[in-house]
Amino acid sequence: MAASPAPPGARPREQMPHLSKMERVVVSMQDPDQGVKMRSQRLLITVVPHAVTGNDIMEWLIQKYCISQKAIYLAKKNIRKQGALADHEKEHYDQLHRKINHMWDLVVMQAREQLRAAKQRRKGDRLVIACQEQTYWLVNRPPPGVPSVLEQGLKRGSCTAKRVQMTKNADFYRREIECCRKALSRTRVKSSVSLEAYLKFSSQHRPHDPIMSGCLPSNPWITDNDSYWAMNAPSVAVPTKLRVERWGFSFQELLEDPVGRAHFMDFLRKEFSAENLSFWEACEELRHGGQAQIPTLVDAVYQQFLAPGAARWVNIDSQTMERTLEGLHQPHRYMLDDAQLHIYMLMKKDSYPRFLKSDMYKALLAEAVIPLETKRRVFPFMRKPRHSSPSPALLPASASGETGTAASGPGHGDGDA
Repeated sequence: MAASPAPPGARPREQMPHLSKMERVVVSMQDPDQGVKMRSQRLLITVVPHAVTGNDIMEWLIQKYCISQKAIYLAKKNIRKQGALADHEKEHYDQLHRKINHMWDLVVMQAREQLRAAKQRRKGDRLVIACQEQTYWLVNRPPPGVPSVLEQGLKRGSCTAKRVQMTKNADFYRREIECCRKALSRTRVKSSVSLEAYLKFSSQHRPHDPIMSGCLPSNPWITDNDSYWAMNAPSVAVPTKLRVERWGFSFQELLEDPVGRAHFMDFLRKEFSAENLSFWEACEELRHGGQAQIPTLVDAVYQQFLAPGAARWVNIDSQTMERTLEGLHQPHRYMLDDAQLHIYMLMKKDSYPRFLKSDMYKALLAEAVIPLETKRRVFPFMRKPRHSSPSPALLPASASGETGTAASGPGHGDGDA
């Protein structure tokens, strides 16, 4: 019953709650003192050790988990309320009646005796004992749909409360109708639209995938030629055409490439808006910088980009500016996220489309390096093995004769000469 161990280096598997409970039950049954009593069973010549019958297991479960006590409690409640039990209590009552039908008369007799003894107590004592008994069963046997208070951890109640079906009353169906209405009003993307977007993405990125389209001029993983690494280094004088084309896929692709970001900075300088990209880079430095440098970086960014009359002032709306100024009292690395997002969207919607249509980007595409084409294969890492020249002993007789004649001709000529 134990869970299989996780492979080395992987995260340990989380065992399901019901399997953990079953494992604890089996371990309790094997206890030599309080577990199920086992004995050897002799069959003619052979002896079966540690034999146990189903009746022994049922009696141990009844005694261990107080099934009879729960049946007595429900029987008392049924007698007291004259059959007016809740739906889940009626269902549980019927299940217990079927399971321990052989001793149901004893259960009812004990329930009546406990009710007769309770009448002889004072009213206050009866109320206290009834509340204690009800609380005990609410904690140890909670109704369906109610999280168990004995569960612990961050995901408390998530395993049982969702699986157990709640009582289907008017409130249940009202909540179901409200949930269905919200689901109908929720916007969804059709499968055809999502598949078209996926195909477009795949066809767009396929020429840029080294595994699908190969590496130009050669594959550095299987050859000694490292030209591919040199041509695609972070800082190169002239980028490749595939690299320049990727800048047009998305604004994030342009910012993640150091060469593309440098050319975009040159374009923004011509438009007198280079401070936007400089502010974005300063926010990135603040987010990923050292903890001890945060106050200094925050003050430098504020004095250079956000302060009134700053040398490189950036255009931010009033609400974003108010939230940013509130973070100056307690500087942290994420205090400029709102302002950075505002400038990012401004560049993405305004400057980035103009950059793709500009003569600068068209000139970069025209001047980009195009590596020499190589023979394309389905899988570029597969190469045909090199075969050595066949041995002359394996050649046909006619071919070997012609070869011998051709080889002896120059020799004889030299001899004659």
